[in-house]
Amino acid sequence: MLPQLFNPGLGRLIGAGLLACSIVTLGACSQSEDPAGQKQLEERSGEQSPEQLSGTTAEKSSKAEKAAPESGVDYHSFANTNDYRVKHLDLDLTADFDNKILKGTAILDIKRVGEKNPPLILDTRELDIKAVRAGLGDDLKPVKFSLGETDPNLGTPLEIELPKGANKVAIDYQTSPGASGVQWLEPEQTAGKKHPFLFTQAQAIHARSFIPLQDSPQVRMTYAATIRTPDDLLAVMSANNDPETEKDGVYEFEMPQPIPSYLIAIGIGNLEFKPMGERTGVYAEPELLDAAAAEFEDTEDMLEVTEENYGPYRWDRYDLLILPPSFPFGGMENPRLSFITPTVIAGDKSLVALIAHELAHSWSGNLVTNSSWRDLWLNEGFTTYLTNRIMQFVYGDERYKMEMALGYDDLQADLADRPDKDEILAIDMRGRDPDEVFSNIPYEKGSLFLYELEQKVGRENFDQFLMDYFNKFAFQSVNTEDFVNYLDDTLLKQYPDKLSKERINEWIFEPGIPEGAPHPQSDAFTKLDPIREQWLNGEIEAGDIDTEGWTFHQWKYFLDGMPEKLSDDQLQELDETFSLTDSKNNEIAFSWLMIAVRNDYEPANARLEDFLTSIGRNKFLRPLYGNMVESGKQEEAKRIFEKAKSGYHPLTVKVNSKIIYGD
Repeated sequence: MLPQLFNPGLGRLIGAGLLACSIVTLGACSQSEDPAGQKQLEERSGEQSPEQLSGTTAEKSSKAEKAAPESGVDYHSFANTNDYRVKHLDLDLTADFDNKILKGTAILDIKRVGEKNPPLILDTRELDIKAVRAGLGDDLKPVKFSLGETDPNLGTPLEIELPKGANKVAIDYQTSPGASGVQWLEPEQTAGKKHPFLFTQAQAIHARSFIPLQDSPQVRMTYAATIRTPDDLLAVMSANNDPETEKDGVYEFEMPQPIPSYLIAIGIGNLEFKPMGERTGVYAEPELLDAAAAEFEDTEDMLEVTEENYGPYRWDRYDLLILPPSFPFGGMENPRLSFITPTVIAGDKSLVALIAHELAHSWSGNLVTNSSWRDLWLNEGFTTYLTNRIMQFVYGDERYKMEMALGYDDLQADLADRPDKDEILAIDMRGRDPDEVFSNIPYEKGSLFLYELEQKVGRENFDQFLMDYFNKFAFQSVNTEDFVNYLDDTLLKQYPDKLSKERINEWIFEPGIPEGAPHPQSDAFTKLDPIREQWLNGEIEAGDIDTEGWTFHQWKYFLDGMPEKLSDDQLQELDETFSLTDSKNNEIAFSWLMIAVRNDYEPANARLEDFLTSIGRNKFLRPLYGNMVESGKQEEAKRIFEKAKSGYHPLTVKVNSKIIYGD
């Protein structure tokens, strides 16, 4: 996924238990039966052993108070993964647009890890659990269950008593209208204005808001699903979508490759499909379909060059789903079907690095997954590095250098604004909502670390290392220590004169950027510095600046390099010369509006309000609202936020209300 702050974005809570049952004293509840066929998966070799994993949240909290984070422990899940592992999910859900709920049954195939028979503990958030059945194979009987104490970050544990030998659990449930991982959109909030829309966003820990399961990235499962919708809408999932599917209100899906829960995704709307290549295509509302297909037509080329350099694409098809503009991120790497914001449809392919980023996750993140959110950099740092390389393969060296340089600048901005503890790649997230600690650190610092390794051992050698890494850990979840150990056995042994364990540990476990780290730069940017200075000093007029052929990257660099304060005359001159307030490129408009807010440039106020009320992408909203509050415009920020929030995603509301109201 791409982060919520200033560069590419990520992920989406407080809820009371819906049953007044104690997690200690179990209460019986009513049951019904809806068995499904059993699917067994072989144990993969890369899972952590039971000894590496913590069994309960209480144990995790106690350990958190005493010592550093334990490798292999997921502190953001209640699930007792040392006792059981979910291996397959069968899902049957009906989308009730009138009441804004998903309702149905989740059937979990479980594998016992230990010899004992403790209760099964699953993750939930504001789910109304109707009944639970469990047993062996298809012989499922009603069992006792209870919901425990709600944690404001983690949700509510669901504890289920299992018969001896049980390997399957069926849960009848429904979501809440305010589920943190589901957004229901009214027709007027879509491009076509005639049909409602639904999409889910499970990363980081929001799958539990629409499915009761082990919501941890260290647990990988296959799944099958039946999604029931109004007859005039199409459902798609992070699974085997059939481009020829007719709209009939019942859609069936299979995901044969094991994935973590945060990659389960559903989209429902007035969708049509258009192919872009043999294995690639785009789903979108009819009003956006042609523009999206034209903008992202290079996706097939991106896929092919990534395969050539980093190994086979193992997910069959790679399609895109263009969401309404309320989607809080740039993109989400749901396997086989990346979810994409329409804000990157610029008409000139200037923002397609986002597509490269989500595609790259098919190797780094989806294929090889961080085992906890502490290890996020293993997903996002690797993916950001691959993104830059894909852009170089497809669009050339200059585009590559500009993408690298902008990423470095974004990293510097975050390093200047964060405490040391949040500058560490293997970050300690215990006791924190993972949505709130995503930043450019795991993305850009992680990528820069890999870039230094490439520079030291040579590009060809490093590409081979990455291909071997993806092959070795394919369909596994790994932690930082797994990667460090793999480095010990590979590059450190092969290049002892070029690499050192001390330097690697400094990159991963220390704040900031190590001294002597590479500093990516682009001639396309450095030549703009004297031009900007000449204009600021009054030596030339804005009309004298030759912007013919400038890319979005150059415009962003030119604008982001402006001083905090500009005079009214300077603002007016820039705007009248380059029509910045009316820019159709959302990245350029964002950079300009940041300047306008800081300098109280009134001619941009109407565009600012339109921007904030028509786009839900947190990469833009968080800094703009923050800039307004810091500039003394808190009341105006409140007014616009209250006007816009009914169309925002729950995560967008949560994050930005804290900025505006200080909650």
